[in-house]
Amino acid sequence: MSYAQAIESLYARGHELARAHAVGVADTPPRKFDLAEMRILTAALGSSEQHFPSILIAGTNGKGSTSAMLANILRVAGYRAGLYTSPHLSRVNERVQINGATISDDDFARLYFRVDETGSRLLHEGKLPQHPSFFETMTAVAFLYFAEEAVDIAVLEVGMGGRLDATNIVEPLLSIITDISLDHTEWLGATIDAIACEKAGILRQSGILVTLPQHPAANQALGEVAAALNVRGVSAVEFMPPRRSVENEAAEFYAEPYRLTVAGTSVELRPALAGTHQHRNAALAVAAANELCNNHGYNITPQQIAEGINTARWPGRLELFPRTDARTAVLLDVAHNPAGAWTLRSALSTWPGLATQIPTQRTLLFGCLREKAFEEMAQILFPVFDRIILTPVNSPRSASLDDLQAVARSLGVEAESAASATAGMELAQAQTPANGLIVCAGSVYLVGALRDSLLHPQGRV
Repeated sequence: MSYAQAIESLYARGHELARAHAVGVADTPPRKFDLAEMRILTAALGSSEQHFPSILIAGTNGKGSTSAMLANILRVAGYRAGLYTSPHLSRVNERVQINGATISDDDFARLYFRVDETGSRLLHEGKLPQHPSFFETMTAVAFLYFAEEAVDIAVLEVGMGGRLDATNIVEPLLSIITDISLDHTEWLGATIDAIACEKAGILRQSGILVTLPQHPAANQALGEVAAALNVRGVSAVEFMPPRRSVENEAAEFYAEPYRLTVAGTSVELRPALAGTHQHRNAALAVAAANELCNNHGYNITPQQIAEGINTARWPGRLELFPRTDARTAVLLDVAHNPAGAWTLRSALSTWPGLATQIPTQRTLLFGCLREKAFEEMAQILFPVFDRIILTPVNSPRSASLDDLQAVARSLGVEAESAASATAGMELAQAQTPANGLIVCAGSVYLVGALRDSLLHPQGRV
C-alpha cells in the first residue's frame, strides 16, 4: 500500500470533531471518546506506548511551542527525542518527528495500514464499538514509530482536553500544563475551571506537574486536582525573564536576550520563537528539562538547555516572511481562539517595525473553523487593520463566508470575500502597499495552506 493510499484512507475517516452533516441538515451527535478503546487498540499492537518514557503537555495555547522547545533541548543534550504534535501545517507527517526529522512516507504508510487493519479487525470481532478515529490512529502510529526507533523519550502534545485524549494512556514522567483559556467549549465545558479540570486529567497519582500561575479559576481547579492526587508541583516562575521597563517592551517582539540561572549556572536565552508570550512557554520547557535532570537521571547541562531554547523552531507562529521585490511582507500566525487573537494583537503593537516602518498599511486575511469563537476574535483583531479579507479554510468545519461577513457587518467593518486562501492572498498582495504588512490568522488550516506558497513562490497553493 502506498503513502498516497494511506493519506486517502486516513482522511476518509473524517475529523472526529467534525459533525457528520450537510449544510442545513440537523447535526448528528459528536463522537464519544473512551480511553478504554485506545488501550484495546494499542494492546493489540503490542502496547508500544509502554516501550519508551514520555512527557504529556496539555493546555489551550502554547503547548505546541513548549513541546517543540523541550524536544529540542533533549535533542541538543544528545537524546533521541520523539515529538508528537497536532494539527499539522502542510503534511500529516509533521505530527510525528524524531530529533526534528519527520516520519518518512514509507514508514508512515506501513504503520498506518498496520493500525488501520488492526482497528478494522477489532471492530469486526466486536472488541471495539467503532473504528479508531483520525487522532487515535495518528497517535497509535506515533507510538509504534517511537517504539520501533527506540527513542530515549517522547514529548507528547495532547490533542484536545486531556482526560479523554488518546495520548493520555501513557504513564508520563512529567505532566506540563500551559496557559488555559476558553476553546473547544462544546466538548470541554463552558468555563475556565471546567476546561482546567479536563486538562488536569493528564495528572497521575503522586505524579509531577510543571506549570505557571495563570487565570485564577484555572489555578484553583488545577490545584484541587493536584492536591487530591498528591501531585508534586514544579513552578516555572524562576525561569521567567526579569521584568523589563515599559519603554523597553517594544524591543521584545523578537525576544531580547535575557539571562537565567539554571542549576547554579548563568545562561543567556534568546528564544528563536517570536513574541513575548514565548517567554512563558520557554520557562515551562526549561523547568521540565531541569526536573528531568534533577530527578529522572537525564544528563542535560544549562548550556544545552539554553541552546535548545535558542534554536527551537515551530513554524506558523508569528512567522514573518519579509518583503521582497515581488511580495509585500507577510506574517503568519495560527491564532485560532480569543486568547491567541489577543497575543497576536499584542505582538503587532510591540513590534518596532510596525510602529515605525509600517504605521497604518495592514491587511488581515482571516478564516477560521465554525466552532471557534470567531465573533470575539473579530472584535479583537478587525479594529487594528486597515482592510479585512475573509476566506473559508480547507476543512469541512470551515466557517462560511456568509457567517464571517455577518460578523464583520455587526462590527461596522467593510470586508471583502475571497473564495479560497490562495485567492485571498492574491487579493491582499494586490491591495496592500509594498511597505505594508499582510497578516494571515484565524486557523492552522489557513496558515498551512499559505505557508508552502510563501516558501516556494514559484509553486502554487
